[in-house]
Amino acid sequence: MHIPDGYLSPQTCAVMGAAMLPVWATAVKKVKQTLKTRYVPLMAIGAAFSFVIMMYNVPIPDGTTAHAVGGALLAVILGPWAASISITVALAIQALLFGDGGILAFGANAFNMVFVLPFSAYYIYRLIAGRSEVSSARRWIGGLAGGYIGIVLAAVCAGTEFGLQPLLFHAANGSALYCPYPLSMALPAMALAHLAVAGPIEGVITALVIRYLQVNNPALLSIESVQAPVESRGYKKLWWGLAILVLFTPLGLLALGTAWGEWGVGELKDKLGYIPAGMQQMADRWHALMPDYGLPGFDHSFLQSATGYILAAVVGVAVIAGITYLFSRAQKNAGRDVFPPDKKAKGTEIK
Repeated sequence: MHIPDGYLSPQTCAVMGAAMLPVWATAVKKVKQTLKTRYVPLMAIGAAFSFVIMMYNVPIPDGTTAHAVGGALLAVILGPWAASISITVALAIQALLFGDGGILAFGANAFNMVFVLPFSAYYIYRLIAGRSEVSSARRWIGGLAGGYIGIVLAAVCAGTEFGLQPLLFHAANGSALYCPYPLSMALPAMALAHLAVAGPIEGVITALVIRYLQVNNPALLSIESVQAPVESRGYKKLWWGLAILVLFTPLGLLALGTAWGEWGVGELKDKLGYIPAGMQQMADRWHALMPDYGLPGFDHSFLQSATGYILAAVVGVAVIAGITYLFSRAQKNAGRDVFPPDKKAKGTEIK
């Protein structure tokens, strides 16, 4: 679902980026009002989780791949606004450091995975969970449904963005300038992959973690969500869990093939016999530090690729942790308590 540069026209990228500006502005404003709770460390863990979970590619029957995003789970725990910031950080690091998703297409990718997914998942979850007890089965059922539907809706949006390109932007001879696949191909391809594979994975991950929290840390699932106290050792457990996910990221390399709509220009030329003119001008302008989550030239064996993949995951998580540390230091110097004592803060949920 990470749209590369060249698949969308500059006009589409500009519109999608503009659409995200009020979302980001509102999210920052709402999160600023609650920094004295535990949002900063939880948002960091959420961003790192989303970053890592997206490295777990799974095969699709048509020969492509897909992945979960973790957006539904973050929305349930953090609320949709804080979740949107966490996922934005993850997507930015993926695009800038690893070339996963375009720089110009960042607004479109954010619209799909930062806005559509967590917000739709959250409100579906709230609709089903209602004001039920924290231990109620309605909680994990709501998470399952929200995760499944949320990522499918995000995929439908991406498929629509792909499919509109040849309709709106084409050369005089009718050939596509950007994404060459019409709605009749792009929309089913994106929707079916997520209906059949990525959707169930997103939903099951969300439901399983909710069920785990119901038993081990129900405070995170209370009506007031992250305002409930979380002890420092609770954070350590979450970071250790994330470390285990990092170590197993090479499992994502076992899924052969490229995600639909994420082919490089060379791969697309092999499929089509040509490269759309607009795509050729826009693609591959940004040179990432570790393209495709690997070390250039260090991919001659699965062991080398796996090592590079783990290193990429470590780098991504470290960058997120570093940003969090610098931010918390800046807030501390400004006299704001980012990591307060363990006591419940009321009335500060980000809704």
